[in-house]
Amino acid sequence: MDRELVAMRAGLVESLYAALAEGDSARIADLLDPGFIGRTTPGMPLGLGGEYVGAESMTRDFWWRLGAAFRVRALPDTFHALDDGRLQVGGRYQGTARATDRAVDAQFIHTFTFVGDRIAGLEQLTDTAAWLGALGGAAASTPPYPGPDPGSLETIDYSVDGGVARVILDRPEARNAIDLRMAEETLAVARAVAADARVRAVLIAGNGPALSVGGDIGYFTSAPLEALGALTARMTEPFHEAFRILERIDAPIVTAAHGAVAGGGLGFVYIADIVIAAEGSVFTTAFSGIGLSGDGGGTWHLPRLIGEARARRMYLENLRVDAERAASWGLVAEVVPEPQVRERALATAGRLATGPTKAFGRQRALLRDSWDSTLSEQLRAETDALAVTGATRDAQNAVAAFRAGNRPDFEGR
Repeated sequence: MDRELVAMRAGLVESLYAALAEGDSARIADLLDPGFIGRTTPGMPLGLGGEYVGAESMTRDFWWRLGAAFRVRALPDTFHALDDGRLQVGGRYQGTARATDRAVDAQFIHTFTFVGDRIAGLEQLTDTAAWLGALGGAAASTPPYPGPDPGSLETIDYSVDGGVARVILDRPEARNAIDLRMAEETLAVARAVAADARVRAVLIAGNGPALSVGGDIGYFTSAPLEALGALTARMTEPFHEAFRILERIDAPIVTAAHGAVAGGGLGFVYIADIVIAAEGSVFTTAFSGIGLSGDGGGTWHLPRLIGEARARRMYLENLRVDAERAASWGLVAEVVPEPQVRERALATAGRLATGPTKAFGRQRALLRDSWDSTLSEQLRAETDALAVTGATRDAQNAVAAFRAGNRPDFEGR
């Protein structure tokens, strides 16, 4: 980027920071492209970490809600032009929490994208512990969940114990087939996970004979055939939004796969960092058999996990992949006897729940984003992530423990 373009874009960013500090909604609307997409740090207070699509959503659902709880200003220190035209800004958020009057002093890294003379996107990294610490335990309501209340779920058994969020699909009579209710409850649970600071690892499993056989064919056949396209699209909207949220949380995800894992049910495999499979499990996309194209993120994940040639076979031929082959291909991490699969996955999640949660979050993001980054961009991202994780209590306590010859005790902060 030439210097004039960099200076112009830096000016746009500084204008945005000023408009946010002044609460100037008209100016913010002028600065943002209508198609703006914001991605904010998982673990932000008030359950505000995640993706915001559209300038209005980012302003109303993130910045204004954050401003209702904090008097904070973004103070930039550095501006760095990336090779792909993005602008990376480093600095600090400084101010106070309204409920406690405690100070907020949190490092941030913002990466902006642009369309013409407007800001088209923001990726935010910040020290969420500093924000949460400023609240000091003061009551802060989480955003309302769309769909069913997590306290009255019908198709998912959800609980948090020992830092592990247990997401247990609970339609055993239907082999955990996914209908609209389960799709909406998956989103409700994903939002609950993202909003709960206690969650330091996630276990996904299924009650009954299978993890999930995918879409509920009975549910589809109950609707008029001409409505099939609209119905499948309606179901995948909350289902896919749940996976977008889970992809960006700090907590690592472990899935216990058993029995048939098919269709959209494979999404619970794709979203996991570690998959423990039971002997006898079978994995299949199944979509070609019913004339559908697929969902659950398979067309993105499968080529990356097992290679494009194998992914094409799984889709086009409805190839059935047993647990041993799935392990050799890289679709699952480990195969154990079926009676042990839930216990093994829970033990793995339990160990992860005692680890450096913030560092796990940055590792998950770095690994995910590496597919779309050049080496230069990835090296920059690693440096930026180290600046954030190095400021965490876990990293500082771990270094102190290492110097003293002790094992670190991670708190997830």
